[in-house]
Amino acid sequence: MTVLVCTHNRAKLLLRTLYYLNMALRPQGWQIDILVLVNACKDNTLDSLFQFHEQTPDGLPLSWVEEPTPGKSHALNRAIPLIASDLVTFVDDDHRVDEDYLANVCNATENYPEAGLFCGRILPDWDDSEPAWVHDSGPYRIYPLPVPQFDQGDLPRRLTPEIAIPGGGNLFLRSKWLRRVGPFSTDLGPIGHNLGGAEDLDWILRAQQLGALLQYIPSVIQYHYVEVDRLTLSYLMKKAYTRSASTIGLTNKPNNEHVPLYLYRKLGTYLFFALTSLHTDRRRFYLVRTAAALGEIKGYRQCMDACKTTNDS
Repeated sequence: MTVLVCTHNRAKLLLRTLYYLNMALRPQGWQIDILVLVNACKDNTLDSLFQFHEQTPDGLPLSWVEEPTPGKSHALNRAIPLIASDLVTFVDDDHRVDEDYLANVCNATENYPEAGLFCGRILPDWDDSEPAWVHDSGPYRIYPLPVPQFDQGDLPRRLTPEIAIPGGGNLFLRSKWLRRVGPFSTDLGPIGHNLGGAEDLDWILRAQQLGALLQYIPSVIQYHYVEVDRLTLSYLMKKAYTRSASTIGLTNKPNNEHVPLYLYRKLGTYLFFALTSLHTDRRRFYLVRTAAALGEIKGYRQCMDACKTTNDS
């Protein structure tokens, strides 16, 4: 199994990720290595990798490759021809894995031989420094949270696009599907640490269209690092806007005529409630929904433009 980590200017968090991978229990009968794709890094990532490698002689075999073109999709595509193992698992550079992560990944692939793709849980790595509103479960809870989270319950289940589409943060798969599905979209993937994305969702959907079965394994857990400084209203709105714009084309098939009127009605409703709300939680909720609705409209317009360009050509 190859553990694939793409990184961009996050040397400190990357070392944390590698530390927890090496601390995880190692399953018997499996060879496991780590491959890091260093994507257009300008910090001390390369020096940090070399030092970590020198200081952990008994750690999991570690190698790294540079990909100078900015963008996570470019890094992922650079990795595809380098993976010779039977299984590849994706770990983000701001995640830490559970101590049973490696063992549970390997067990899952043995227990579900019919599945080609697998996903586990992604949970925020809370440390009690976060604001109280992130734990709100009431009518004005913020969803999705600004910290990535994916949790489909306590029981294994088969996932289809109608149920849920996981991101790539805790995805693992039989490597043959990498070559069968092909490269990740460089139009959808994030560049640097911007809030764009959806290259992973797009890839998973293409894999499922080709017949790949996706199995959810709740015991496979990764924890996402929480940047408390980002838990602000401006960040929430920016992320809601950007992520909605980048994912709208995956679940909708906009035509090239007009943006659906219901989106404008939704936008107007959310904005009205945001401007007239006296309660902080209610106002925050509707401001974030307003930003998401604006992102949906932008996403539709982008799809319409792309459709028009295709038709014209």
